Order: sequence, then structure tokens, then C-alpha cells
Amino acid sequence: MKRKLITAIGVAGMMISLAACGGDNGDGDGKAGADGYAGETLTVWVMDGSSPDQWQKDVQAAFEQKTKAKVKFEVQQWNGIQQKLTTALSEENPPDVFEIGNTQTPAYAKTGGLADLADLKTQIGADWAESLNESSIYDGKQYAAPWYFANRVVLYNKKIWAEAGIKDTPKTRDEFYADLKQIGEKTDAEPIYLPGQNWYHFVGLTIGEGAELVKKDGDKYVSNLADPKVAAAMETYKKFQALSKAPKDKDEATPQQGEVFGKGNVGAFIGMGWEAGIATKANPKIEKEIGYFTIPGATADKPEGVFLGGSNLAVAAGSKKQELAKEFLKIALSDKYEGELAKLNGVIPNKEALQTNLKGNAVAEAAAPAAAGGGTTPLIPEWAAVENAPNPVKTYMTAVLNGKSPAEAAKQVEDEFNKRLAQQQ
Repeated sequence: MKRKLITAIGVAGMMISLAACGGDNGDGDGKAGADGYAGETLTVWVMDGSSPDQWQKDVQAAFEQKTKAKVKFEVQQWNGIQQKLTTALSEENPPDVFEIGNTQTPAYAKTGGLADLADLKTQIGADWAESLNESSIYDGKQYAAPWYFANRVVLYNKKIWAEAGIKDTPKTRDEFYADLKQIGEKTDAEPIYLPGQNWYHFVGLTIGEGAELVKKDGDKYVSNLADPKVAAAMETYKKFQALSKAPKDKDEATPQQGEVFGKGNVGAFIGMGWEAGIATKANPKIEKEIGYFTIPGATADKPEGVFLGGSNLAVAAGSKKQELAKEFLKIALSDKYEGELAKLNGVIPNKEALQTNLKGNAVAEAAAPAAAGGGTTPLIPEWAAVENAPNPVKTYMTAVLNGKSPAEAAKQVEDEFNKRLAQQQ
């Protein structure tokens, strides 16, 4: 999934254990023999902004010392990457290792472009967080390795909350709602800016309810928006959206909610940590007023469900260097270098024990508690067409906010939703 990683506000990621049975520093034995893989070069595609120069240098040094081979990092741009990667995987010499968006992984696995990494999972993946590893699995097989992730938090204006007499951040959904109502009653600020189509937050709410957006009907997938659990998530969204002046038929980028918040008259909004950078660019003075907290769930012991955006690392099925590629992954995903990435970039690591590397990063510390209970959009290749504009999930949300019942709104978009799920992949 496309993301912006801005170190200054702490959107970062981390790495995993090198070996399930002990050594976790990436310094284990490579290929048997004094020369190892000498003379070979491994090509690794990483996306722009994902891996800092220092991380690349450190991993490269460890890899070359262990294997005697070279590694060549090639930085790719998010724009157009799906077509470029699809083409590359069909050619004779694809990249050996590549970064892939977590929600894109199933589509590439279905087409046979990804190598089976079951043995790697056995060797180094015993402690990968289940919620983060889920997108690396397709049809019951391990086709990638979880790398780094990010999710939404509450960004709030500390000055406005103080003016409303609120001293602590809320720990439950009801406390959050009560605080926002208090802001509306005791200040002139808009309590929360929540546009009607912030659909990734809605996806998070459905995850929190244990709901699925699609269901199996025979051998095909169809809409599950009529599920009462989906309706419950939408009712929660509607309750909070009623405290906002944001348009019901726009998403968080129209206008950019960070710019709205930057004007200084909004109590809070739900977004990615890097959106604070949009606010401070619009109004540098607001930087000192921005705070962050985990989106509260129904009870204090469990944060709200969140959509997990992130990246996996995969090996090309057509690579002639698959064993060498796995040696690279053992190093890159070791505690040492996964932890380094988390510290440098501030993203969520694939292993809960490594979240200590996020200490001192306010955004990452707010995001991390929700990661274990997070999830994604349906991990099926058929899902991609659903997100094309006009996204029927957004249409559903606006319909409910404008007065239709969740059941009526689900019925309204059902035909289009199912038509998209039936498109050939």
C-alpha cells in the first residue's frame, strides 16, 4: 500500500527474528564452503522512503560478510509499481527480492509470481505477529514475509483539549465520545474532523467488530455489507461523524484533513502520523500543540480495530537465486536490522517484542498498541476492483450518513459491489 514515511513525525517500521532457535543478529553461517556465494549479486527492489540509507548500508555489509555475495538495492517509485513489477516477474531475470504492499500480495501469489517461503517461516518466523503475517499467506501457503506496518491514530490539539478542561486522553470509545462532546460544549472548536468517506477508518471499525466485508457464495465472493456486524461498525462511525462539520460525501484527502486541522480550530482527527506534517506545513505554529493517542476501543483493555497498511518482502518465483534470497531475508528480518528499521523510520515491526525500538516516538507509540488487533481489507485478488472510484464502500457510508439504514445502503450498492468482485483477475 502506498504510504509516506516521514521520520520527523515517526512513521516507521521494524524487522524480525533471524532464527527461531537462538541467534538473532544476522551473523549465522551462510552457504557451506569458504567462498560462500562469492561472485553472485542479489537484486533487491525497495520502495522510495521504505529503507533508510544507513539501514541499507548495514544490511549490505552483514549480507556480504555472511555470504561473500553482493547485494544491489534498487529504489522504486510507488507510482506505476504494480505494472512494473508484474512485467518484471514475467521476465527471465526478475528482481530476486522485492518489497510488495501487504494488500497487493495475494494477487501476485495467485498468478504464481511469488516463491513459497514456508521453510523461511519455520526458521525465523515463529514470533511474527499473526495480524501482521496474515497478508503474507495465500491459499494456506507462506508467499512473503511481513516487514513493516503503520496504522491510524488520533491526532489531537492539546490546547483545545485543555481549554475544554480535559486532562487525560480517553481509554474507551465512550470516554472518547464524551471528551469530544465536551469540546463542542465548552469551546468554539469543531470537536472532530471526520469526513463521511474516511473508509479506511471504517474498515478498522469493522475489524474491531469481527466483521468481514465479503463472504463466499459457492465458488465466488459477494458483498457482506448487510452483515449486522458491519452495520454496528457503521453506526459507531455515524455517531462520531455527527460531531463533525466535515462533508458526508468526501474522503480525508478532499480536502486534506491535515490542512483543516492545521487551521487550529479542530479538536481531533483520525489519520496517519505523517498527516501531522501536512498540518504543520499549513501552519508551523500548531506543531507544539499536536498530540497523539491510540484510537480507543469499546473497552480499555482492547484498542479500536485499525487498518494495517504496510509492506511484505517476497522472493520472485522466477529468481535463479532463491536460496541466496532467503539468506538476505534472514539478515534483513533479524531482530538487529528489523529493530534498526523501526528505530530509524518509526513503523510497526512484525514482532511485538521489537516494539521497544519505538520508545520516544510519539506517533509510533500511539499506533503500536492497536497493531495486534488490526487487519486489512479482504486478502483476495478480487478485492482490487472494489477500490476503484466510485468505491461502493464509500457510497454505502454516505448513504447511511444521509439517512438510509445500513441494510438499505448495503442493498443499494450490492449489485455494483458484486459486479466488481466478479471481474476477471
